[in-house]
Amino acid sequence: MPAQLTVSPFCVCPDSVGCVDPEECVRVCGAQVGCSNIAYPKLVIELLPSGELIQKGSVWLGGLRGLMIAVMMAALMSSLTSIFNSSSTLFTMDIWKRFRREASERDLLLVGRVVTVILVAVSVVWIPILQSSNSGQLFIYIQSVTSCLAPPVTAVFLLAVFWRRANEQGAFWSLMLGLAVGLSRMALEFAHPAPPCGAQDWRPSLVKDVHYLHFAVVLCLLTAAAMVGLSLLTSPPAESQIKGVTWWTSSLERWPSPPPLSAPKSLSGRDVSGAEKYESRDELPQSCFCNGVPCGPPSLGAGRAPAEDPGDRTESPFWARVCGINAIILLCVNVFFYAYFA
Repeated sequence: MPAQLTVSPFCVCPDSVGCVDPEECVRVCGAQVGCSNIAYPKLVIELLPSGELIQKGSVWLGGLRGLMIAVMMAALMSSLTSIFNSSSTLFTMDIWKRFRREASERDLLLVGRVVTVILVAVSVVWIPILQSSNSGQLFIYIQSVTSCLAPPVTAVFLLAVFWRRANEQGAFWSLMLGLAVGLSRMALEFAHPAPPCGAQDWRPSLVKDVHYLHFAVVLCLLTAAAMVGLSLLTSPPAESQIKGVTWWTSSLERWPSPPPLSAPKSLSGRDVSGAEKYESRDELPQSCFCNGVPCGPPSLGAGRAPAEDPGDRTESPFWARVCGINAIILLCVNVFFYAYFA
């Protein structure tokens, strides 16, 4: 679906969305490189029906334009609120609370709201930078930023899952290295935007000759190599730290069943608490009833049936491997589509 939504506007509107001449692109959308930013709005506004009813075979279509705009706005609001909420929570709990350990819940709530307002202001100020980067092409901007920031996380996550020798020191410092290299590349892209078609390209060789997708592969391999080297130079993790969290230690042993509970022994007609032991309900005094329900000593419940054993609560190894293999297949398919259609 993402590939079809990306390619179909160029087939439907080749003169506007798929323009090649810089002057024509400037006339259509105001950008010299291309008009891919108007692909989705053009599909929604010009091709979908608005308020009138249109019959397509046996199906009546009406109001799809407003529906798709509402869907787009809902998705935008959901994404922004989740990002702002997560960012403010990270700052409040991981940074602010370290300096103000005695801060109350009211103070933390106020700080979180202030951080959210600051993030909204920074996002608005960032719009001109986004327009100047990659000639304002939003799709290429998202892919280039993702190629600079996502590969270190991907490399560390894959090695942590599939390599038992990976440890905390290797993961942390390899992430720092990958983040520094990725931010350096992203800063160069912001400082040296792509020139118009036909103009001389004076950008640095790292930006001009290395595509951002190729850079993502190199950054991922660099981070993986750094993590392997640092993990081998430091002490390995303990077995208790990797049990159940890696591919090779995901098969947990069956949890031992708790030992059966035995009834407390009585001492000369009394239970362990010193209270008199009664064998039946009729022998209980009237004071041992609460609203008609006996509230006698625990010796009355000694004859109750023991609790049922919950049984094996571990995951079946067969289905665990099936889920793991499906995850690897989906990962390979996503990487293929990402590299092919980008």
